[in-house]
Amino acid sequence: MDTRSMALEAKKASILMQGVSTELKNSALERIAGTLLERKDEILEANKQDMERSAAEDLAAPLLKRLKFDEKKLNDVVEGIHSLIGLDDPVGKTLLARELDEGLRLYRVSCPIGVIGIIFESRPDALVQISTLCLKSGNAVLLKGGREATLTNRILTQAISEASMETGMPDNWINLLESREEVNEMLALDEYVDLIIPRGSNEFVRYIMDNSRIPVLGHADGICHVYIDRDIDVKRAVDIVADSKTQYVAVCNALETLLIHKDSAEKVLPALKEALDTKSVEIRGCERTRRIIPCKKVSEEDWKTEYLDLVLSIKIVDSLDEAIEHINTYGSGHTDSIVSRDEESVKRFLEYVDSGNVFANCSTRFSDGFRYGFGAEVGISTNKIHARGPVGLDGLVTYKYKLIGDGHIVADYASNKRRFFHRDL
Repeated sequence: MDTRSMALEAKKASILMQGVSTELKNSALERIAGTLLERKDEILEANKQDMERSAAEDLAAPLLKRLKFDEKKLNDVVEGIHSLIGLDDPVGKTLLARELDEGLRLYRVSCPIGVIGIIFESRPDALVQISTLCLKSGNAVLLKGGREATLTNRILTQAISEASMETGMPDNWINLLESREEVNEMLALDEYVDLIIPRGSNEFVRYIMDNSRIPVLGHADGICHVYIDRDIDVKRAVDIVADSKTQYVAVCNALETLLIHKDSAEKVLPALKEALDTKSVEIRGCERTRRIIPCKKVSEEDWKTEYLDLVLSIKIVDSLDEAIEHINTYGSGHTDSIVSRDEESVKRFLEYVDSGNVFANCSTRFSDGFRYGFGAEVGISTNKIHARGPVGLDGLVTYKYKLIGDGHIVADYASNKRRFFHRDL
């Protein structure tokens, strides 16, 4: 099936999905979870082949780590599906109820967006998370994963599609694109596709925005910061930085740049280096940092880099405001955290850092739809409209207005025969 035909069939499926009950959605999700476990050997073998081919092609180590889909990750996505089943259906919620006049009632009701095109990186687990979120929110989806995961994505899509249709979901609600040419064709199909969610670099997201009339919900680089203030507990600061950087490096909410107040630098940096050395983290520091601990020299380019690796840039700053300015200049609007015992510093940081996720005294790794209780996520949006931060179920619905009357006509109001009284119900 060519891309246009695929998008057309997805559009037809999306219309049918608007009326699918919560019970049917949850039944489909339960069947998908079971099918993934039943087809475990097929899935893991496909991923093994993808891994071997990609390693032979010298795929970068961080990308290989993302590509790996082992039994633990399979169990994790199945657990995520079960969590998703337990969440409220975001469709059909009454957001506003108002009687405009006697017998003329207005309702704002949540509804699916329609057809969503999602372009994501070499993470097969992302395919499962994204597709099941789209199912629960009543959307059809066109998926394009990284070329490295072709075989894994193919078997996962097949398993999800077949399992969901066994329970009565519409045909063609889930579709897999496998080439860049198909992506470019999709970008031109604004009559069928309602939203594009690209996950990747800022340059990639900008390319998608510049080459499509379809609205784009951007998931860009994760250039995340931790700022250590002057009033801190050293052990707490070291633990938060170490977790943010090393708990899992190949993800968009991992720490890339540490900013540290000059009054805390000599207390924190030696202990931090000792902790990071045990994890083989390469430190790149400013001149003041290098006078306190041995490390490589940082460059201007480092402040703009998402490493996704065991590398950390460090800058000593003179003030909280300098830290905020640095974050707003070089950050990607993803996730940034302050470590401080000073309530005023925390308040100022939370208010003035212009990111979708702004934390105090905790790891950047918490910016995640599953950890927020959203049932995983399709991405972390750095946009400021529609959805921001982890985009879960609520970010995958829009709303429509339903007006119920009893023979009402505008002419009666234009002639003052009748008047609105706008009473909330």
